[in-house]
Amino acid sequence: MVTRLLALNLFLCTVSVTCAAQKTSDSTVIDKFIATQAAKEKGEEPEGIRKVMTGDLDHDGLADTAVLYTIEAQNGSNNYIQYLAVFRATKRGLVYAARQSVGGKNRREAELISISEGLINLDTMDYGPKDPSCCPSIKGQTSYVLVGRALKEKHRRAGKGG
Repeated sequence: MVTRLLALNLFLCTVSVTCAAQKTSDSTVIDKFIATQAAKEKGEEPEGIRKVMTGDLDHDGLADTAVLYTIEAQNGSNNYIQYLAVFRATKRGLVYAARQSVGGKNRREAELISISEGLINLDTMDYGPKDPSCCPSIKGQTSYVLVGRALKEKHRRAGKGG
């Protein structure tokens, strides 16, 4: 009995360490990807606003990762662009699959809400005709689906301005 408990304990510790190492590795993949994109745009990612969610996006039974992130101050400007990136889960860790601009200054604000049934769901705030750059007022929702190596906007609903 003691031997079985020790074996089980060793197995659980190994799984726990492997899972922790995988999460660190996954975070590193995402960090490097975003840093490279920011450098290409001559901008930077602001701290603390990146949002990450997992769910099966390619119907293979593995939890893929969706990341909503922002790159701002391109070439010293006060612009910002929100991107949605998807990383497919593999046995070796995350692999970049697709990226799409989903919001930004004078376009719309986006917030990653959920992943369900292969869709990445976002709440949005769109700009009305008289909204200043700081303050979109029209609530909406949209969804993106991973199609091969591209993200396609699937459902977009905008409400009335507030």
